[in-house]
Amino acid sequence: MERLKNWLWSVVRFVLIAGLSFIILYPILQKISTAIKHQSDLYSPIVVWIPETYTLENIKNAISIMNYWDTLLNTFLLAGVTTLLTAASCALAGYAFARLLRSKISKILFAGVILTILVPPTTILIPMYMNLREFSMFGIIPLLTGDSVNLLDSYWPFILTSMTANSLKAGLFIFIFTQFFRGIPKAIEEAAYIDGAGVGTTFFRIMLPNAIPAIVTVILFSFVWQWNDSFYTTTYLTSSNVMATQLSSLPYNLQILLDGGEAGSTDPFYLSMVQDTGILLSILPLIIMYLFVQKYFVQSIERTGVVG
Repeated sequence: MERLKNWLWSVVRFVLIAGLSFIILYPILQKISTAIKHQSDLYSPIVVWIPETYTLENIKNAISIMNYWDTLLNTFLLAGVTTLLTAASCALAGYAFARLLRSKISKILFAGVILTILVPPTTILIPMYMNLREFSMFGIIPLLTGDSVNLLDSYWPFILTSMTANSLKAGLFIFIFTQFFRGIPKAIEEAAYIDGAGVGTTFFRIMLPNAIPAIVTVILFSFVWQWNDSFYTTTYLTSSNVMATQLSSLPYNLQILLDGGEAGSTDPFYLSMVQDTGILLSILPLIIMYLFVQKYFVQSIERTGVVG
């Protein structure tokens, strides 16, 4: 009976893992199949997954239209800078909530942090957009220069929001750091204070080195979410060569390349095929990165206790 239970559990576990793997891998495999298909295979009834005519034309068109290599470099710089600034600012905020702030006001502020996780970002888009379009820094800039500054269509919105722990998913990152710092024994800090260390020294030399799992988790999540973000990126950046803006304009640019942009003259199914190829090229660096960092990612998730 025990052997039968073990066998049934193995079958159930295999079915669950196979089902989850199929759900995750199906879109990627479909886009790989689409990227190497010829346009004629779109209307062939016998072609489903394996193309009848292999071609690299879709990949070449997507690379050319997206200006892929420059776009890849710009996206790496944007995601890398915002990730480092977000990790630094959220670590400071998390340490403050975990150790330094003990009043009722701190509980209200931390509730506000949790609220940023629950509230959709679209609810604050218009105020943030207006603030960045007429950025005044509490009226200081107009006082000195006579006019506000328009920060849109630049990297400054991402830099400023990352520096102030207000970037994409920053509330979740603050929560991760707060919970991790609360789990570190207070005796370690008290020993540092007895030895004459201040708050800054204790944070940078004692707490931060012990928070490596939380730092790795935040860096990986922040980098991937910023890389895949199309909501804020297409709102704040309209002319910069990053993945989100290039993917959004890929069908239109392909139409211009093929037939001068005449409406309806290009096969819409072929436009969709090239766009799927561009999406595959955009997620390819993340897949390669994950192959190298998956060990550290799994370990950091286990030690920080992030689930779901």
